[in-house]
Amino acid sequence: MFDNDAKIIARMAPMLQRVLIADPHTANARMVGELIRSMVRCQVWAAPTTDKALKLAGSVEPDIIFVEMSAGEMDGVAFTRKLRRSRLSCRQAPVIMMCGEATAAKILAARDCGVHEFLRKPFTVKDLVRRLEAVTLRPRDWVEAVDYVGPDRRRFNSGDYKGPLKRRSDAPATPDAARVSQALKIVRSAIASVDKDPAQALRALQTQATDLQKAGVKAGDMKLTTTAVDFNRYLAEVEKAGGFDKAELAKKAAPLLAYLPKDGSGSAAA
Repeated sequence: MFDNDAKIIARMAPMLQRVLIADPHTANARMVGELIRSMVRCQVWAAPTTDKALKLAGSVEPDIIFVEMSAGEMDGVAFTRKLRRSRLSCRQAPVIMMCGEATAAKILAARDCGVHEFLRKPFTVKDLVRRLEAVTLRPRDWVEAVDYVGPDRRRFNSGDYKGPLKRRSDAPATPDAARVSQALKIVRSAIASVDKDPAQALRALQTQATDLQKAGVKAGDMKLTTTAVDFNRYLAEVEKAGGFDKAELAKKAAPLLAYLPKDGSGSAAA
């Protein structure tokens, strides 16, 4: 191993202390575990099914998760969706999805369920290090919407597919104005989805209200800050009451949504 790789691994090590491998193939799970243990001192757990992996995630709180895309009773897409929408403390943990065939459709499915990276099997140690470096040392913005929960999909990089998933114009981080606009679009989308998924809609609204408050403080915009604080207080009351009044929600959100550009449009989830 080159000195540069050793330095990178040393930097990653604190973020790789607890590793969960969700794979029905015992030999594959053991191989991944041994590869990681050869690089860092860590604890490794393995689960052969989707349900067992979710239960184990709740008990061990992994720092990183490897999941087989589809084999036996393991559905990596379903696992990741459930994890992202759960109340587990590890719900935002980096997920690296493994698959033997890196088609555009499978990579899109992985990206859209909320994984951080895609790893085609068989893979080399270099491939593994590159994915680990991406999820630990180059974190991506977190998107908390209704239809999508996970890392910012605009910066998804499977390392295999070189097609339209990668945008040359993507910035390394969302600029402040774009961040505010995206948060407001998610607020608008979440309000429209209250009946479909009230729990995730509430969580999405709370996350965006908090982000908008921070953006207001950073920009020195007291009106935006105060408006976001007031909306967050209202959402806390909604959570305590256990349900939304849609008319009241629309009324309370209106001052925030007034910040949307008149021609503001586009997808709510990045």
